[in-house]
Amino acid sequence: MEDTRVVTCLLTHSGKVLVLKRSQLVGSYRGLWGGVAGYIEGPSPLEQAFIEIEEEVGLSPQDVHFVLSGEPLILEDPQISTRWVIHPFLFEVISPEKIRLDVEHTELRWINPEQLGQFDSVPGLKEVWERLQGR
Repeated sequence: MEDTRVVTCLLTHSGKVLVLKRSQLVGSYRGLWGGVAGYIEGPSPLEQAFIEIEEEVGLSPQDVHFVLSGEPLILEDPQISTRWVIHPFLFEVISPEKIRLDVEHTELRWINPEQLGQFDSVPGLKEVWERLQGR
């Protein structure tokens, strides 16, 4: 099984969490809900998190406030022979009106954190939130 390092960024505003529906143009988990995510391609995980936020939702580093990072979460997906090494990050959105989706997503919703388990989501989304909450 191949290890694949990724970041998952959960963005919050006024107590809500942003979830994004993955488009048919992404490589995996099409049509499922997730956070801002991407492969770690060289920079540090935190630098990659800022890159993904800007690419996927159009928010610059000035539009978000870094809150914290969590210990990496390891999840195996035997269907695609991948062991995800997920680096979780939490950000507070300063300017939610500036959010613009790119081609990787078709829809966004602001939800209560306890609703995360009710969405057909990418593997580990709820666990990422729990990890960021110290659970």
